[in-house]
Amino acid sequence: MSDSPPTGRGAASSDAPTVDVAAMPSVLARIARLSFRYPGRLTLTVFLTIGAAAASLTLPRLFGRSVDQATHLLSGGGALADAARHALLISAGLVILATVMRGFLTMAAGYQGEYLSQQVALDLRLQFFQQLQRLSFGFHDKIHSGDLITRGMLDLEGTRIFIQQGMLQAASLVLLLGFTSYMMIATDPVMAAIGLGFVPIAGFALARMGFLLRVTWLKVQQLMSALTLTMEENLQGIRVVRAFAGKRFEMGKFDTAGNAALAFAYRRILLRFRGVSAMQLSFYASQGLLLAYGGHKVAAGQISVGRLTEFLTYLTILQAPIRQIAMIFNSAARATSSGARLFEVLDLKPEVADAADAKPLAPTQGVLRFEHVDFRYDRGGKQVLSDISFEVRPGRTLGIVGPPGSGKSTIANLAPRFYDVTGGRITIDGADIREVTLASLREYVGLVQQEAFLFDASVGHNVAYADPWAEDERIVGAAKTAQIHEHIAALPEAYDTRVGERGVALSGGQRQRMSIARGVVPGPGIMIFDDSTAAIDAVTERKVRDGLAHATRTKATIIIAHRLSSLMHADEIVVLDDGRVVERGDHAALLAAGGTYAELYELQSRAASDLEQAVVNPAALRQEAGV
Repeated sequence: MSDSPPTGRGAASSDAPTVDVAAMPSVLARIARLSFRYPGRLTLTVFLTIGAAAASLTLPRLFGRSVDQATHLLSGGGALADAARHALLISAGLVILATVMRGFLTMAAGYQGEYLSQQVALDLRLQFFQQLQRLSFGFHDKIHSGDLITRGMLDLEGTRIFIQQGMLQAASLVLLLGFTSYMMIATDPVMAAIGLGFVPIAGFALARMGFLLRVTWLKVQQLMSALTLTMEENLQGIRVVRAFAGKRFEMGKFDTAGNAALAFAYRRILLRFRGVSAMQLSFYASQGLLLAYGGHKVAAGQISVGRLTEFLTYLTILQAPIRQIAMIFNSAARATSSGARLFEVLDLKPEVADAADAKPLAPTQGVLRFEHVDFRYDRGGKQVLSDISFEVRPGRTLGIVGPPGSGKSTIANLAPRFYDVTGGRITIDGADIREVTLASLREYVGLVQQEAFLFDASVGHNVAYADPWAEDERIVGAAKTAQIHEHIAALPEAYDTRVGERGVALSGGQRQRMSIARGVVPGPGIMIFDDSTAAIDAVTERKVRDGLAHATRTKATIIIAHRLSSLMHADEIVVLDDGRVVERGDHAALLAAGGTYAELYELQSRAASDLEQAVVNPAALRQEAGV
């Protein structure tokens, strides 16, 4: 299976979300099997549950015997009364002991069940996070990160909770209902039928309520996602909203989404009260009928008051677990949809992975070669690269330039094998990169991307991310190469200063220079700079270029840029257009050829000249423009 984006089966993405009933047995069975990894704790939980049920089932007999003893106490006298009083005290003590044991065993079973489910959740959480690290870029390109966070948090919690609130609660219910029914039927089948008459009615009503609550919750979840998205976009674009006076429009969107969620929340309340009302009505009806029939038998002397009390106590004990039916069905339905979404990601196979016989890269010279490389992102999609060939040797620099969409960044992503080529091959010292381990390849091929992502950590940790054990001298040296050391040194805590979420405390150019420093620290054998100086001013860029020229003087280097000043010094420049090489040569040769590169150079030179004139003599520029 490839790592194509999940379809979201069971997700609340449609207008009428449903629970996939057909998938329920397989998904729930898979969740249950996760708990079998801890047989000792599962066995202990089951035994504690059985013990709690057994302790509960002793109470009706004890209460019934106590009532009969109290009756004898009231009707007897002398030695008979003393014997009844003594027996009543013993029964009272046994009731207290049974109640304490039931409470302790129920608490212990609940604790062990929670512990077991949390352990399963930890396993799933680690598997899910590890899977996200394994899945290829093609997967992450096509799925929203918010959806993955939802799967890894809400869906994982919905999967976990089934073990405690579904599987173990169902086991407790079956034990109590089974043993209670057996003991009641064995004592008096007619009274058992009357007393247990509420069970199927209440069970159906509560099961239906639990299932429908889950369906409506899926819709609420969908609407809350829309509400969250509205809020997230508003917060991220708050300056745009304020600048264009969009407050009323944004409030309208939020109000619409909020009211839709509220309407379904009301529906959930109605469903809950309908189910609970049906359960209580059927329970009290059975209890009333049992009192009438049992009272008649007591009056006729066919049974004792204690026996009637015993039956009534059985009903009272059953009421609590029967209520749990709604929770059991709700958790089962939730686990079906949540588990399906979670397992959908866990079952994906990465498109880019180590071959079965992959070996670590063992470079000798460090020569990177593209040999007639073709590439497209999707099967049957547009051809992004066609017949791309070039070679970069250590100590040499290759420049790549071209209009947007020409395939420059794709080349940068293919070298460390973020994607696999669809034609041709890429080699390092003659070894196809598909035949070496990804870890060794990406240690050797360093890529500095245009998007300078920084973690909410210290400056030093961000620079040394690729090599957390790097010495301070290497970190400072990399920062000096990227022309960011002086700025860092001036920060309140220098290299220990936190940069804030996504590097919000730094400017765009500073973030890019931090990213360059991070790429230099590990000292990879091949360096690729993908428009990594786009946000840096021309003067600083020249200093950075000089520093990088020294740092990469013994490495094969690729520089991808829009500004020709960033790669004019390259030993060879490749000009791309629509995924094909249309020109190649050094700067002077390409200018002399008068082709695409020469036109681009003239255009950028004229733009720079116009900008300089605007700064020096703005009045002349306005006059030339006819203003």
